[in-house]
Amino acid sequence: MLSKITTLVATAALSTMLVTGSALAAPVTIKFSHVVAENTPKGQMANKFKDLVAERLAGKVQVEVFPNSQLFGDNKVLEAMLLGDVQMAAPALSKFSRYTKKLQIFDLPFLFKDMTVAEKFQSSDKGHELLASLQKKGLVGLGYLHNGMKQLSSSKPLKVPADAKGLKFRIMSSDVLAAQFKAVGATPLKKPFSEVFTLLQTKAIDGQENTWSNIYSKKFFEVQPYITESNHGVLDYMVVTSKEFWMSLDKDLQAEVKKALDEAIIFGNGIAAKKALDDRQKIIDSKRSKLIELSDAERSQWVEAMKPVWEEFEKEIGKDMVDAAYKSNM
Repeated sequence: MLSKITTLVATAALSTMLVTGSALAAPVTIKFSHVVAENTPKGQMANKFKDLVAERLAGKVQVEVFPNSQLFGDNKVLEAMLLGDVQMAAPALSKFSRYTKKLQIFDLPFLFKDMTVAEKFQSSDKGHELLASLQKKGLVGLGYLHNGMKQLSSSKPLKVPADAKGLKFRIMSSDVLAAQFKAVGATPLKKPFSEVFTLLQTKAIDGQENTWSNIYSKKFFEVQPYITESNHGVLDYMVVTSKEFWMSLDKDLQAEVKKALDEAIIFGNGIAAKKALDDRQKIIDSKRSKLIELSDAERSQWVEAMKPVWEEFEKEIGKDMVDAAYKSNM
């Protein structure tokens, strides 16, 4: 009888050891939540990250990608991340305003001449400082993912700031963007992205600002006779994780995950750049909307008209940050 009890105890102990050992050997799971389709630059970046991790860290880390808001929308994902329900996401930079005001720098109009300049700033010490600016709120910025530079579309030609006076423009929910249009005598209206096409079609608004890929994919060019190639603002995303999760990773593992993510972001940004050029050309070829290119003199007028917006928000963002961003153009 005693022998049978001893055997049962030993068996139970062995089972416990095996279960414990199995649990310890279980890979770290990274749930990556985003709101767009898998064929977009962001979607392809996330899948590339998943593939690189599977290739290099099999058995140690696994990435599960949830596109099309399957888990969370951009308005809820950061809260979910802090609760540990998701480990990575890539919301638009404007979605971080409740966590830090510093990222408003990318909404400042005509601060960056083009995406090359914006990327130069993002890669600088100040750009990395912005990634770290969320840590007090429990978040860690891991990298910038591009959508592209914003262009102005309108029901009338926009060549100089005076052309925008009295017009109504749809904007994302951003105090900076509201100030941007007020600076040229226009009326900003905060409206959902999903409503923009109908608002333009019914002439409830006169214009909007967006990247080439968004203007093409959402067919805004079909209901806007003019598009000014203004490159006046940056529409980007930040790949982000929670500080608690990130610090829980072994340093070597953390370094490998970051390396895979950096490569995936470069891959995604390459796709975004090509898509911007391709969609721009498709809009031109459609002949539905006329492209207006600004001369250096005309662009300078826009810069001067909107420069007061930089000063209005430099206290929240940091004058040193704004100065560093501006110097990236040189």
